[in-house]
Amino acid sequence: MTSAAGEAPLWQPEPERVEAAAVTRFQRWAAGRHGAPADGGYAALHRWSVEELDTFWEAVADWFDVRFSTPYTAVLGDRAMPGAQWFPGATLNYAEHALRTADDPLRADAPALLYVDETHTQVAVSWSELRRQVGSLTAELRALGVTPGDRVSGYLPNIPQAVVAFLATAAVGAVWTSCAPDFGARSVLDRFQQVEPVVLFTVDGYRYGGKEHDRTDTVAELRRELPTLRAVVHIPLLGTDTPEGALDWTALTTADTGPVFEQVPFEHPLWVLYSSGTTGLPKAIVQSQGGILLEHFKQLGLHCDLGPDDRFFWYTSTGWMMWNFLVSGLLTGTTVVLYDGSPGYPDVNAQWRVAEQTGATLFGTSAAYVMACRKAGIHPGRDHDLSRVQCVATTGSPLPPDGFRWLHDEVAEDLWIASVSGGTDVCSCFAGAVPTLPVHIGELQAPCLGTDLQSWDPAGQPLTGEVGELVVTAPMPSMPVRFWNDPDGSRYHDSYFDMYPGVWRHGDWITLTDRGSVVIHGRSDSTLNRQGVRMGSADIYEAVERLPEIRESLVIGLEEPDGGYWMPLFVHLAEGATLDDALRDSIKRTIRENLSPRHVPDEVIEVPGIPHTLTGKRIEVPVKRLLQGTALSKAVNPGSIDNLELLHFYEDLARKRH
Repeated sequence: MTSAAGEAPLWQPEPERVEAAAVTRFQRWAAGRHGAPADGGYAALHRWSVEELDTFWEAVADWFDVRFSTPYTAVLGDRAMPGAQWFPGATLNYAEHALRTADDPLRADAPALLYVDETHTQVAVSWSELRRQVGSLTAELRALGVTPGDRVSGYLPNIPQAVVAFLATAAVGAVWTSCAPDFGARSVLDRFQQVEPVVLFTVDGYRYGGKEHDRTDTVAELRRELPTLRAVVHIPLLGTDTPEGALDWTALTTADTGPVFEQVPFEHPLWVLYSSGTTGLPKAIVQSQGGILLEHFKQLGLHCDLGPDDRFFWYTSTGWMMWNFLVSGLLTGTTVVLYDGSPGYPDVNAQWRVAEQTGATLFGTSAAYVMACRKAGIHPGRDHDLSRVQCVATTGSPLPPDGFRWLHDEVAEDLWIASVSGGTDVCSCFAGAVPTLPVHIGELQAPCLGTDLQSWDPAGQPLTGEVGELVVTAPMPSMPVRFWNDPDGSRYHDSYFDMYPGVWRHGDWITLTDRGSVVIHGRSDSTLNRQGVRMGSADIYEAVERLPEIRESLVIGLEEPDGGYWMPLFVHLAEGATLDDALRDSIKRTIRENLSPRHVPDEVIEVPGIPHTLTGKRIEVPVKRLLQGTALSKAVNPGSIDNLELLHFYEDLARKRH
C-alpha cells in the first residue's frame, strides 16, 4: 500500500491555499515569537514541535489566546509517561473558550450549531442562544448540588441539547460522559455504573432509518440501576410527557442568564470516554479540560484549518469520540453541523445531502461509508452542489486506495482528502490532515504537530519504509490523566506502556514513508504474520471488498499448537451472490495478485454477518480467541458487540475444529 517516493500526488494545494492556511501563518508567527523555523515548510515545523515540545505547546496556547485564570509555573512539569504533568499551576475552563464567539457582537447572531434530522429539516442555534441555554442550565445544575468533579451523563442522540448539556457540565467543572440511545441498557450500565453519575440527561427515544425507536423502558432501567442519580432530565424527542420524578428540559433552559465558568486546574477531568473494550468492562478513559482544549485547538485550528467562515460536519453519534471532537469545532468559532439519523437513509446519498444542505466546508465520515458509496455507484459531485466542501476527511479504519480515487473522481478533482488516524485514548489524531501538503493515494499526509510519532520494531528500533508498531515517544496533552477506578494506574500502564516502558504503544501497525507520510495497516494485535511476513488485516479487506460479491470480510491468523498457522477468511456475501468455487478462486487470485501469495487464506468461509463493536470496528481479536477455544463469556464483553448472535457461528466452528 505504500506509494513509491516518485509517484505523483493525487492532490496538491494551490500556492494561495498554502499561503492562506492557518498553519502557515502560525509557523511565520511562531518563528518570530518562539524560535520556530521560518523555512522548510511543515516538515521543519513538525520537527521543531517535537524537539522543542514545551515551546511548541506554549506557542499553541499563545496563538489561540488560551485564557489561564491563574498562570502556569511550567509548560511540562514532568515528561514521564504515563503521568506527564502539563501546565502545573494553571486554571481555566474549556466551556468558556467554546462559547467565546458569543461575546463578539458581530457573530452573536450567527449559527453556532446547525441541526439536521432524517426529515432534513434544518434548525439553527445562534451563538447567543447557545450561550443563554448553557447559562440557564449551568445555574440549574448548581442548584441541584452538582459540584466540580461530579459526573453528569447523557443518554442522547446527536442533538443540540446534548451540546448544551455537555457545555453546562464543563462550565460547572463536572465531568461529562455520554452514550448513544442505540446502546442497550446493559452496554450503558457497563459504562455509567463505573463512574456513578449524579445527573442523567435522556431522551424518550430516537428516530433512525425512518422509524421511531422508543427508549422509555431502557431509561426506566437506567434510573433503577444508577443509585447515585440525584436528577433525571427528560428531553421529549418523540413528544412524550415528562415521567414522574424527572425534570423537564425546557424548564431548565429558559432563564436568561449568562454562564458562570468554574476555573479548574489544567488537569481537571473534562469527560470520560470508553474504549470499545472487547473483553472485560470498557476502559473508562479520563481526559482533562486543559489537555483537550490545547489538543483540539491545534487539531481543529491548524490541521483541519477551521475558522469562523467554516461549517464543520462529521457523521458521528454521541457514543464515539468523534462527537467530542466535532463539538470542539466551537473553539475555533466554526459552525458545527449535527446530523441525527442513519448514515444511509433514505439512501446512500444521505450524508452528501446533509453536506450540501448545510454548506459544509469540512465533511468528515467513515472510510466504510466512502467505500459503500463507491460500491453503490453514486455520483455525489454530479448530483449535489458540493462546491463549498474543501475537505473530505475519513477515519474509523484506513481509507483504501480505491477510496482516495473515488473521492477524487466522484466528488471533486480539487479535493483535499484527509485520511486521519488516532484514537479514543487521546481523542485526537496521531497523523492525518495537513492543509499545506500533497495527498498521495493510500497515505495519511503526515504525523500531527507535537506528536512524536514513530514506527518501531520489537526491539524498539525506529523504522522507515517498513511496517512497525505505532508508538508516540513524547507526551501529548490529551493523553488520559488516568482511567476511572484504576487507583494504582496498573490498567492504564498495561494498556499502552507494557511493551516499551515509558513509550506509548497504540496497537496499530504503521509505515512511515521516506517522504514523511504515514500508512496505517490495521491493528497490530490481530496482524497476520505468515512465514515472518507481517500484513495488516486492512490490506486484505481493501483487496477482497473490491469484489462486488463481497459485502464485508473478516480475516484471522491463528498460531496453531503444532507450529502451523491457519488463516481463514470469513465473507459476508452481497445479496444474490453464492460462494462457489469460481468466487473462492477469484478471492484467492485477488489477494495473490494484489498483496502477496503468502497471505492467500487457507479457507474462505461464508458467514451470516461480520460482528463489530458498538463504534463500528470489526472485532478480530475476540473472534481469534473464540477460534482458539476460549469460552464466549471470556473472549468478549457482550455489551460491546453490535450483534452477539453472529459470534455463535465462530463458537460452533471452534468446537468442530477442536
